Amino acid sequence: MAAMGCAVGAQGQNMVKGDYGYLYCHMSDRGEFTAYALSRDGYHYEDLLDGEAVMDPQEHARIEGGQRDAYITRSYDGRGYVMVTTDMCVAKSHVWDNYGIDLLRSDDLIHWQSVTFDYRLGPQIFCDPQSPSVYRDWSTINRVWAPQIFWDPNYRWPDGEWGGYMIYYSMLNRQEEAYDRMYYSYADKSFTRLTQPRLLFDWGYATIDADINLLNDGLYHMLIKKEGGHPGIYTATSKHLTHGWGEPVEDDYVSFEGRKNCEGSSAFQLIGDSTWRVAYIQYSDSPKHYRICKADEHLRGFHDPVDIEGVTAPQHGSFMRLTKKEYRRLQKWSRRMTAARR
Repeated sequence: MAAMGCAVGAQGQNMVKGDYGYLYCHMSDRGEFTAYALSRDGYHYEDLLDGEAVMDPQEHARIEGGQRDAYITRSYDGRGYVMVTTDMCVAKSHVWDNYGIDLLRSDDLIHWQSVTFDYRLGPQIFCDPQSPSVYRDWSTINRVWAPQIFWDPNYRWPDGEWGGYMIYYSMLNRQEEAYDRMYYSYADKSFTRLTQPRLLFDWGYATIDADINLLNDGLYHMLIKKEGGHPGIYTATSKHLTHGWGEPVEDDYVSFEGRKNCEGSSAFQLIGDSTWRVAYIQYSDSPKHYRICKADEHLRGFHDPVDIEGVTAPQHGSFMRLTKKEYRRLQKWSRRMTAARR
């Protein structure tokens, strides 16, 4: 997962930097807010702020006041950080519907600025309102779920500028489609403008919680939860980021946890290791189990699942490698804020 520049013709990739430790940025299972945990080895973590919210969800989730499914990565130039969350609060609405997403940016992982996109308002919220819309009536949208980020240096804006963040997520509008499908938009370098959604693929059944990575074979590899057909987390590949996604592999991951239900997968590599770790929430258990398993360098051959350790109420989230300076800064911030609260 080497960092890629903005050269035209290069394949997309999120920047990876740091050889000291890991940040697990996640929704808390104690509430619909974003929490942090740190680890030196990728398996054993320490909560920051005692597992409490690292930002005020009421401030940044302007539709429902809840942040779910936090996905974090470095900005394209490595000078900052970007995050996306599902704007959703089941505790308040008591339904599994929502209407938009939140885009956040930071210079230090501590202080965040954000913009909220309420999809019920339709084309006017997007930077290309004149483009064809995937829905006739946006006011009836039911879900905008689990957004993630992938830097694409080959996206070209109308003004000729190259490079954009592909934001991919699932949507459902029950008035116009029968099941959740994967869509994508592009955010600009400021992470404040978003294009109208386009369909990423449609396999004929519900799909959510996609996670895309570029591997050394030159293919984009996607982990995704199938809610239709035989439910489970599957893998699919494509030569292209926004099209060409073939049917998922049927014999690798589907029975990995037996009859237990899993979702929210997030793949990452350990420092100095070409193989992969895949984390996911095993939500059919009571209490739930957040698992990390091993996979080979091709993101296949999943095995040896274990529970994450040291995290209070882990849930759907993402992982980012950290430098020693970043790691220590977050530790110091957490200790100072925790002491002040007490």
